Amino acid sequence: MANFTQSELDSIREVVTCHLSVASKLSSCANSVSDGEIKQMLIQSAQEAKQNAQNLMRLL
Repeated sequence: MANFTQSELDSIREVVTCHLSVASKLSSCANSVSDGEIKQMLIQSAQEAKQNAQNLMRLL
């Protein structure tokens, strides 16, 4: 694990929180659209946001 300053850790946590929030909002939007192509794009983007958050959490 890298040696992060407290400020860097706080920034990473904030980005993780933002990614998880975006993932939640994208999933919610995916549930409300009827177009299959748009729905799939939203689901994929939500999954990518969750994965990015998990990758960042591994740094902590």
